[in-house]
Amino acid sequence: MAPAGSALGEFETLLLLAVLHLTEQQQEAYGSAIRDEIETRTGRAIPRGSIYITLDRLEEKGLLVSREGGTSAARGQRPKRIFKVTPAGVRAVKSSVTTLARMQRGLEALLGRL
Repeated sequence: MAPAGSALGEFETLLLLAVLHLTEQQQEAYGSAIRDEIETRTGRAIPRGSIYITLDRLEEKGLLVSREGGTSAARGQRPKRIFKVTPAGVRAVKSSVTTLARMQRGLEALLGRL
């Protein structure tokens, strides 16, 4: 069981899952790509600032690490920050998803199979 106060919020979980999806697809997980992944999978419009604030917070918690990627003219020659989920981040996502699955059990008649 995770210590009190360490549970992930919904948006943190979505963000970590998006980074994992991009990594599994062998794509770079940088801010805009993460945002696009969440928007495509959830149908939600995500403010750009929310992505970067949450990425910073997850990195501070040790659930993500980042490195500098390549530069481009479109970015004013600024490097992208490429993110990767840490082992602690994978454990946190597993815990979050497992908790939600446990809460959903027994409600299939009402919620349907998810």
